[in-house]
Parts: sequence; C-alpha cells; structure tokens
Amino acid sequence: YTDDDGESASLVGPALKDFAGSGLVHMVGGIGALCGAVIVGPRLGRWDPAKQEEFDGHNIPLCVLGTFFLWFGWYGFNPGSTLSMKSQGDGHLAGLVAVNTTLAPCVAGLIVFFLRAKVCPPRLLDVGGFCNGILGGLVSITAGCGFVKPWEAIIIGCIGGFVYQGTSMLLTMLKIDDVVDAVPVHCACGLWGLLAVGFFGNPDEGIGGNG
Repeated sequence: YTDDDGESASLVGPALKDFAGSGLVHMVGGIGALCGAVIVGPRLGRWDPAKQEEFDGHNIPLCVLGTFFLWFGWYGFNPGSTLSMKSQGDGHLAGLVAVNTTLAPCVAGLIVFFLRAKVCPPRLLDVGGFCNGILGGLVSITAGCGFVKPWEAIIIGCIGGFVYQGTSMLLTMLKIDDVVDAVPVHCACGLWGLLAVGFFGNPDEGIGGNG
C-alpha cells in the first residue's frame, strides 16, 4: 500500500520489489500455463513408456536459435525497465542490469546441463534442457537485476537452475504434461526471483534490494 508520504510500504516487512517482472510478468504467465496444462490434460500417449521418444524435441538447432532470440530480447526488457536514460546514474544502472542479465542465465544453463548429464537419469547431454536452464536463469534475475551485484546474480542464477530442474522433475512425477516446461521456467523461477530480492542486494549501498 502507499503511506502518507506516497511511498510504497508493506504490512509484513520490506516492500515487494520486482524490477522488471519476475512476478508480474513471468510468474503470472507460469500460473496460467499450469492451469492450462492441468485443465487440458496430457497429450495422447504422453506417459506411455513405449512412446516417450515421440515427445522429445525434434529440432534442437531451432530451439537454440529461439533461446538466443529470447535472450537478446531480454537485454531490451530488463535494461529498458530503468525507464529513462537521461543521467550518468541511469546509464550505470542499465549497465548493471545488462551484466546481471548475462551472468545469471549462463550459470543456470550450465547447472541444468551438468545435472542432466551427470546426476538426473537418463544422464544425457541435453541441449534443450540447457536452453530452458538459460531461460530459467533469465526469469530468476528479472526481479533483482537492478538491485543486486554481479556476484549475487551468479548465486541467484545458480539456485534458479536447481529450481528449474527440480520443478521440471516434479511435474513429470505428477504426470502434468507441460510441453515446453513453461511452469518450471516462468512460475517456479519467477517465484524464486521475487524471493531472491529479499535475500540479496544491500539498500545501504544505494542499489536497492532487501538483503
């Protein structure tokens, strides 16, 4: 709510901060995807062990190309959320946002790639999972990209990779057919992005955050 001075305030601690939309954009969309997947139900034969190969990605190069398109667009989405470029401070903030928008997805993608190659059955070099890990890292840092330092963005991205992979496995266990893993990427990582702003960022250093 807004207090008597016109400032945002919260009844339960520091006010919610979401720099570029981890919650407002991504988590809301992810919840919509979850509702859609549950209501529509799985595709025919999706959970038949003999037909699993039919549901694997069929064009990995296009998957990678699409991921690069999305990542490139994020450099407009996140730095553009500074909403102005009229001062030196605005430029520094946009630069910080761009750096964080680079580091977090790099780490998240590598975490998912490693988990699927070495830990999670069937232990394959999963490029599609790598791409979704990148997107999960991008969503994870979207709320705090203007509030945290680069080393904090690396940690946020690292945890975001685990959040994505764990949620993806949970949906499989529950037999919820999420065709492109929209729920793990957008809903789960969006929620983590919102929570991360409460753990990272030091408001005393003038860059926001609630950590």
